[in-house]
Amino acid sequence: MTDTPPSQPNDPQGPGWGQQQPGQGQPGYGQQPGQPGYGQQPGYGAPQPVQPMRPEDEKLWATLIHVGGILLSFVAPLVGYLVLKDRGPFVREHSRVALNFQLTMVIAYVIGGATSFLGIGVLITLAAAIVVIVFGIIAALAANRGEYYKYPLSIEFIKA
Repeated sequence: MTDTPPSQPNDPQGPGWGQQQPGQGQPGYGQQPGQPGYGQQPGYGAPQPVQPMRPEDEKLWATLIHVGGILLSFVAPLVGYLVLKDRGPFVREHSRVALNFQLTMVIAYVIGGATSFLGIGVLITLAAAIVVIVFGIIAALAANRGEYYKYPLSIEFIKA
């Protein structure tokens, strides 16, 4: 009576050698062909569902986008728009109007810089900086209250 030692999991000749584990191209336990995830591995390449934000989170992010526009020009609204536009209508609208306004102010800064040799460019740049601060604060306060806000002096580059 000879006992053979049990095969190790790494033994290529052991039982189950060459079989795939569930989730590696074969359906898992209780999973039928045609169900979501059949034959796919979770991870890279699998689209993730977009979760809507709670209203208080939307208000917070909309406020931060406006404040970020004061500090970082068009970068904060651009990132906010690209990342958060599908998370809720409130944050989408606030990031859109903030991005449009900041792009308009970038044009004003460029015009101010180009005409600075005439002396009027310095005034244009200073006026644009003051407008960004004042309207950015007003927009951030409106977003924090849960209200929509439309910047004056803004060109609509991105439509709703």
